[in-house]
Order: sequence, then C-alpha cells, then structure tokens
Amino acid sequence: MEVTPERAAGVELPIEAVRPVRPGRWLGAAVALLFLVWLAYTIIVNENLHWDVIVAFLADGRILGGLWVTIQLTVLSMAIGLALGVLAAVMQLSDNPVLRGTSALYTWFFRGTPLLVQLIFWFNIGLVFPTFAVGVPFGGPKLIEWQANAVITPFTAALLGLAINEGAYMAEIVRAGIRSVDPGQREAAESLGMSHRQVLRRVVLPQAMRVIIPPTGNQFISMLKTTSMVSVIAGAELLTVAQRIYLGNFEVIAMLVVASIWYLVLTTIASVGQHFVEKRFERGHVRLSSRIRSNLSPLPSKEALPSEEPLPPKEPLPPKEPLPSKEPRSAEETM
Repeated sequence: MEVTPERAAGVELPIEAVRPVRPGRWLGAAVALLFLVWLAYTIIVNENLHWDVIVAFLADGRILGGLWVTIQLTVLSMAIGLALGVLAAVMQLSDNPVLRGTSALYTWFFRGTPLLVQLIFWFNIGLVFPTFAVGVPFGGPKLIEWQANAVITPFTAALLGLAINEGAYMAEIVRAGIRSVDPGQREAAESLGMSHRQVLRRVVLPQAMRVIIPPTGNQFISMLKTTSMVSVIAGAELLTVAQRIYLGNFEVIAMLVVASIWYLVLTTIASVGQHFVEKRFERGHVRLSSRIRSNLSPLPSKEALPSEEPLPPKEPLPPKEPLPSKEPRSAEETM
C-alpha cells in the first residue's frame, strides 16, 4: 500500500468505490424479464382459456359456496390439529411410559399412512362400524345409538381425516418448540412453587410459540391446498364445486383457473397474516442480525466527536502552615 503524506499524517481520505460491471447478471435479468412478458402475453391472448368464462364464474354463488367450505375445513382442521398436537407433544415428553407410547403410536400411524387413504377410510367407516353407540363397553347395554352413514357426512369425514392427520404433524412441531426452551426456565419456575401445569401454560408454551408459529403458518397455508384432496369423497369444497361445474359446461381449464385464482387469494391472505403473527411473538426479542450490525457499526470519526473543552487551570493550593513543635513535657506532667 502506498503511503501518501495525507495517510502518514493520519488524515482520513474519502472512499472512491466503483461498482464492478457484471454483464452476465444484466443479461440474465433481461432474459428472465423477456420470458415473463412473453408468458403473460401468451396467457392473455390465448382464446382457448376463455377469459370471459373465468370472469363470469369468479363470483358465482356455487364457487363462493365451495370457497366457504374450504375456509371452514382449513380453520377447523388446523384448530383441532393444533390441540391434538399440543396434547400429543406433552404426552410424548411425559415421564409416564404409557402416555409416551400412546403418543408415539398416534404420530407413527397417521404420519405413515397417506392422507388420501385416511379420507377414504373415514368416508367409508360405516362398512366397519355400522353404528356408533354410547353405553357399557365390552358388549354391555347401549344407551344411545346412531347410524354411521347418518353421522359421517362428507364434511365430517373430511374434517376427521384432515384434523387427525394434521395433529400428528403438529405434535412434532410443538415438541420441537418445547424442547427449544431453556431447561433453566422450567427449573426457575418450579423453584417459585409453580405446578407442572402452570409451568407449561405460563412459562414454557409462551416461549415455545416463537419457534412453533413459523412452521404452523406454513402448515396452515399447506392445509388450504390440501383441502382439495377432499374432492375424492365429494366434500363440496372449492375444487369439488369446480369439477361439478365443468362436468356440465365442459370448460375444464377455465374452471380450474377459477379455483386456482381463489387458492392464490387465500394463500396470499394467510401469508400476510402469518407475517404479522410472527412479528407479534418476536416482540422484545432482539434478533441476532441486529446485534451483529450494532456491534459492527463503525466508530465515529474524531471530527464527528464533539470537541472537548480545555479544563480550567488548577489553582495552586495554599502553602501548608507548619505544625507547632511539641514542647518537652515537664517532670511534673510526666509524673
């Protein structure tokens, strides 16, 4: 490095940084932009998509009815699945081996079987259990009895399949969140005399929510689209309604586009909601990146610092008076 007179004198010189020219990056951006424009033009001018049909069915009453069923299935399935997941996670972290085994069996079975199989099973459960009854178990008398086909409607079967399957996945997410809490927090709460339930409700779960919320939001968005699998049991949700309509007017692609537009709208709303929920649970938590940036912030230059005023000269202290010399004691005082 060349040592200039200014550098030798300790004078800070302005930085003359020049951004390097990267033609490959600009060429790639131009190609991507050209492809997007061409794709949009091809979709817009394609007469086979029948945009007039798409616009006409976007606010159709049957489509909106299917959209409402999709929202209901998503919200209810996630609420029940979250409750099942919290219960299964707490059981899996219990000291009781029976509770741990029951939770592990539930998670293993419903994560190991396809959701499509579960939906078909719940829809046809009347073939295995024709009636549901409340009474004394093991062949005892029955107090109340219902027909399975009357109780398990397509909506009920869809709700059972989605919620129980989601609970198995949420159990793993909640368990990971609980394990992320420092064990010292639990020990400190127990030393204050809190019971296990109070420690879980007031100390562990609130801190675990910061870890649980992001994957839960992802599961919610995934559930919005997973409800389309309910079409195999005619669950009357958005895709099922679109299929019924295009079986009548043969506008297959147009109706699929209508369903896709509504799925994108729901996904966008859920993503925005997830963003604000995450921000709420991150309040008071200083991000690691912020702390790193604050530690790496440059120190202010000497010129930016306020000039220090010279201290007033110290006044000379007055000369100390000499202490009186001690006179020798007389012989009487000594006695």
